[in-house]
Amino acid sequence: MNAFFIKSSYMGIITLCLMLVCRFSNAQQTPAVCPGGIPETANSDAFEVYENGEVLHIASQLIFMRCSIGQTYINETCENEPSALNWQQALQESVKNEFNGSKNWRLPNVKELSAITERACVRPSINEDIFPNTSPDDYWTSTTSVTHPQSAWAIGFSNASNAKRLKNRSLYARLVRTRLLSE
Repeated sequence: MNAFFIKSSYMGIITLCLMLVCRFSNAQQTPAVCPGGIPETANSDAFEVYENGEVLHIASQLIFMRCSIGQTYINETCENEPSALNWQQALQESVKNEFNGSKNWRLPNVKELSAITERACVRPSINEDIFPNTSPDDYWTSTTSVTHPQSAWAIGFSNASNAKRLKNRSLYARLVRTRLLSE
């Protein structure tokens, strides 16, 4: 076996291990990095926080779950790790989900989920006071790609980016519902 092949294989294994450590490490332990001088896009004034684990995004009048699917809202934080789901599973979870007496939860579209990103911060790019313990990874939206139907749009909470992801990939999800007139 030639030395170049062995060295390349070894470097590939090290790279893969580092990627896995970064991907599966508990990202919630490290606070977001928010360099100064960048205007906030989702400061606390943009939200009305409810004690029941829901939050109103004032500009859109949408109510989001404070926690990701798989987490539980306890004592003003989100406990447990979020569940990684493929796109179809995320849609199914949204349809069957009942939270705080409401069955109107759904997977947000790309514009709706983008509205809660905090572009002044990275890893995660979300207001951690409003959405505690959010993974800095990709989250599904309900928006299917027009040019590639096997893909749907996702929001990356590492840097507030959006990208198409194959629907069979495992990503996270946060649900939303429209605010009722009676609320």
